[in-house]
Amino acid sequence: MSATPTAAVRRAYAPVPFTAVTIDDVFWTPRLAANRERTIPIEYDQCKTTGRIDAVRLDWEPGKPVPHYFWDSDVAKWIEAAAYSLATNPDPALDALVDEVITLYAASQQPDGYVNTHYSTVEQQNRWTNLRDNHELYCAGHLIEAGVAHFQATGKRSLLDVVCCYADYIATVFGREEEQKRGYCGHEEIELALVKLYHTTGEQRYRDLAAYFVDERGAQPHYFDVEATARGDDPAKYHFRTHAYTQSHRPVREQREVVGHAVRAMYLYSAMADLAGEFGDGSLLEACEHLWKHLTTRNLYITGGIGPSAANEGFTHDYDLPNEKAYAETCAAIGLVFWAHRLLQLSCDGRYADVMERALYNGVISGVSLDGQRFFYENPLASQGEHHRQAWFDCACCPPNIARLLASLGEYIYGQGDNEIAVHLYVQGSAKMELGGQEITLRQETRYPWNGTVQIELGLPATSRFGLRLRIPGWCRRAQVAVNGQPVDMEGKLQRRYLVLERTWSPGDRVTLELDMPVERMYAHPDVCQDAGQVALQRGPIVYCFEEVDQPVPLPRLFLPKAAALTPSFQSDLLDGVVTLSGKGLAAAPDGWQDMLYRAQESTLQPVTLTAIPYYAWDNRAAGAMRVWLGEK
Repeated sequence: MSATPTAAVRRAYAPVPFTAVTIDDVFWTPRLAANRERTIPIEYDQCKTTGRIDAVRLDWEPGKPVPHYFWDSDVAKWIEAAAYSLATNPDPALDALVDEVITLYAASQQPDGYVNTHYSTVEQQNRWTNLRDNHELYCAGHLIEAGVAHFQATGKRSLLDVVCCYADYIATVFGREEEQKRGYCGHEEIELALVKLYHTTGEQRYRDLAAYFVDERGAQPHYFDVEATARGDDPAKYHFRTHAYTQSHRPVREQREVVGHAVRAMYLYSAMADLAGEFGDGSLLEACEHLWKHLTTRNLYITGGIGPSAANEGFTHDYDLPNEKAYAETCAAIGLVFWAHRLLQLSCDGRYADVMERALYNGVISGVSLDGQRFFYENPLASQGEHHRQAWFDCACCPPNIARLLASLGEYIYGQGDNEIAVHLYVQGSAKMELGGQEITLRQETRYPWNGTVQIELGLPATSRFGLRLRIPGWCRRAQVAVNGQPVDMEGKLQRRYLVLERTWSPGDRVTLELDMPVERMYAHPDVCQDAGQVALQRGPIVYCFEEVDQPVPLPRLFLPKAAALTPSFQSDLLDGVVTLSGKGLAAAPDGWQDMLYRAQESTLQPVTLTAIPYYAWDNRAAGAMRVWLGEK
């Protein structure tokens, strides 16, 4: 990698920290409260009752339940989510609980710096012998992220010191020196975590270790084959058959198509974007751009979900987007948010913000119930009524993952450049930042995503010249903007889907953005065979679905006429307040089908009233069928 960042590739738009952002929003505030008041406590209880936390005491004995090799990652993500919550909503009881768990981890650290619940008790002799399958470096990465988050939230070094010592030990094990292992993790995560650790500590060795793990991936002879042979396994009998499952089938700069396990892919691509900006590495960014195009033009669900297959928890082939069998893991949509956000920091390109928003408002928050107490691992786009959120999972990566994302949501709203402020997401609240030696406050007022009107007030001590970038979402066909009531001609002011207002601002200036938000009918590419002849509904960033509880007849009988008007209406007493869509549909009548499965005459169609709700909110009422795509007549 190049040692010095270049002007062509750099992290030009740093996120405004979530600790500098206050959210007071009709849409997000109830979700953040549920996350803080119910989800985070529930996840601690689950980690406690399932043995994940007590396993850190390292008192396992043969005959007792075996601590799983990925349990540390679940606890670490809970610590991270709790730390973010503490940073914005101090809670002495939660703070003490986090300290208790960190004390266990500090006591569990081995003399050489190693930290892993499973391998420090069950398989002490097998450290680093199965990187392909057993998640040691993945767990280390989540512990590192937790240590960074806890330090930033509380100023305490108790976990940060533990993970720094651990990272230093890992750096002695892996590398290109003669006595080191030329390995890397089968489940990527540590790469992006090490970049965070570098930014927190300023120690370049952590960034360099992240670069090593990314650069070494896919090198020949293939490390996973080498280690399999060393432990007595036949590499040819690898369960997933191909190293594409772990995105190690070729060096990362040569990868052009998204493949394999979707969550692993997103974490790797996030690290690639991080390092592209850190080192000014155009080849890494070029690979990211190829991968991004392949994902978003051929392998992305309309909900922002990714990874259609349960068999590999990931990608199959282009345009394979089944609905009822969609895997679309919650963690994968979260990983997509991470990757999009990192690419957004490099170029402030609205393509990335659009996908980030699509995932956030649909395929991510569908992963948790409105009350914050139950979770989806898989997020199908159709159901016969048998798919429901669960209280917990044996493989519990998704619940704490969504908790840590929601607890740090403010970090995704704004970006700050050299002399610019970018508004990526429209969320009511305020943000404080320093620009040109002045503290500037931005205050958003909006009912987004239910309404497309956004008002932004600037608070600053004196006049100041800088640029304000406002994203014009890809779903918006018509937008208007005014400054202090005076319309602004947008001609020539759009850059990569952002409206750039560069001027001398005065205290109290107000910008009004009007985004047209009609109901839109969405159609899939003709090669997506599962959606042929069908239509989906979207309004603003929200994708809709039809739930059986709202319809007069079973879902398979329903059709949406091409000319049917659809009316949006805010229902304050439904699903914590949502805009529903209603209109005239058609239903196939069952008349004349008694004791017949097939006949030569088509069913007659009868008029009915259809109602659609936001996809994220399905399965929060009575159990029943659901569909995003509906036949169009």
